[in-house]
Amino acid sequence: MTETRALGAEGASRKITAAKASIAASAFLAAAKLAAGLWSGSLALLSEAGHAFVDTGATALTYYAVREAEKPADAEHHYGHGKYEALAALVETGLLFGLALIVVGEAIRRLGEVNVAIDVGWPAYGVLGVSILIDFVRARQLGEIAKEERSDALAADAMHFASDLVSSVLALIGVAAAHYGFPQGDALASFGVAGFIAVAGYRLGRRTIDTLLDAAPRDLAPEIARAIRDVPGVITLDELRLRSAGAEVIGDATIGVARTLRVEQAARIKAAVSAAILAVAPHARITITVDARALDDETMVERIMLVAARRHVTAHHVIAQQIGERLSIGLDIELDAGMPIGRAHAIATDFESAIRDEFGADVEIETHIEPLSPHVLVGRDVDPALMQEIAAALDRHCAQVGYVANIHDLRVRETSGGLVVNYHCAVDPSVPVEAAHDAVDALERRVREEYPEILRIVGHAEPEDH
Repeated sequence: MTETRALGAEGASRKITAAKASIAASAFLAAAKLAAGLWSGSLALLSEAGHAFVDTGATALTYYAVREAEKPADAEHHYGHGKYEALAALVETGLLFGLALIVVGEAIRRLGEVNVAIDVGWPAYGVLGVSILIDFVRARQLGEIAKEERSDALAADAMHFASDLVSSVLALIGVAAAHYGFPQGDALASFGVAGFIAVAGYRLGRRTIDTLLDAAPRDLAPEIARAIRDVPGVITLDELRLRSAGAEVIGDATIGVARTLRVEQAARIKAAVSAAILAVAPHARITITVDARALDDETMVERIMLVAARRHVTAHHVIAQQIGERLSIGLDIELDAGMPIGRAHAIATDFESAIRDEFGADVEIETHIEPLSPHVLVGRDVDPALMQEIAAALDRHCAQVGYVANIHDLRVRETSGGLVVNYHCAVDPSVPVEAAHDAVDALERRVREEYPEILRIVGHAEPEDH
């Protein structure tokens, strides 16, 4: 976060410095062109001087807009002050169009005059030559900074200097034409100056109006949409809304993910989407909304477990049957052992109702309520002699049930509720899960019949070569 602030402050400093330099350059060129225009009587030069004075006012406005746009968000401007730049650019657009009309009117008036005296000398050529050089340097520098910092105001300034460059070249052609005996060339060149001023105003105005009307960035929107869809786990991109606010792109996106995902998995997908967006648009601030979606390949058990998770109910031992056209579901749910049966039954009834909402009103659903111990049992290792007896019983019975062998990693603990036994056993890797489960269950039943004081026995089956 500190690094981000530092980069933001550095970018703001670059923009403000560039705006100040533009003011100085515009003011110098305006004064020089006005002096040369008045000395020579060239309409093209006077038009250029007017253009330059407009640019000076515009760059002063740019400086103000850049400075205001860098202010942080406050109680009245939740998205910051970035649109100050767009507003300044809109004003500059109006100035450009107004100047173009003035130049055209003066050029038409000049063409109607019979005797036009134009004194072309080295000041005119010198001013225009220096102007072309300065315009080229400033347009290039401002364009690079505007692109890197996504500044509408500096982009407007860059466009001003670029149009100045072209119009200065046209003015130079007009002055040269007058010098070689074609005085109307000066007025005709002014039409070209006005045309380039108008084109610059149109391009700037179109971009600025898009920003003020919250138009989506044309080039960026498809890239962001593609980046979101490419993130693993994103099923659909339901909505993507973007708008520009100064240097930032602000918006929101709604993505669809599988509803069977855990909260942590959905959060990881959301974080991955944010990272993918920043990779293609570092200045973007997009709010991601995750919408859970049902998939066609969801299993029945997944759907049941999803309903249970939504109600914070622990469910297991799911048995589903298709009885003709009717679905029958039976399962166990675990509830607090100390909970009154009336409340437990209400929870089970609500869970059954949710199952019917998921599978249909005609589904047959039965729940078996099991006690869930609300606390952690305190245990201790039993005497080695008792553990050896239980180990011998496991070895003896596993030879009778089949599939199961090599009882190891045995742990027997004594608790207030009885003995808790944990062990590992080896099973042929090719044996189906169902057969291995039945064999382990049969072994556990036999041992518990022999040792009724066992509260719980848990066997972990693993491949023989594990």
